[in-house]
Amino acid sequence: MQKLTLRLDGELVKKAKSASKQSGKSVSRMVADYFSLLDKKKRRETSPYTPLVRLLKGSLRGTSLDEHDYRRFLEEKHLK
Repeated sequence: MQKLTLRLDGELVKKAKSASKQSGKSVSRMVADYFSLLDKKKRRETSPYTPLVRLLKGSLRGTSLDEHDYRRFLEEKHLK
């Protein structure tokens, strides 16, 4: 583990310490968690899927629906 020094406004330090106390996590842990989220956000941004597709991905897992069902749905929707 490496050490990192941050320079922050005094009021922000107070808020960070207060949030740390309320959450039961150290300020270092909160900063590390935040940086981990940045990495995940970066991976999401490079995803080949749009945000809507990422949201829906896997939502039909465990169902018996297949491509035939989808085609039938489209036919009913657009041809009737």
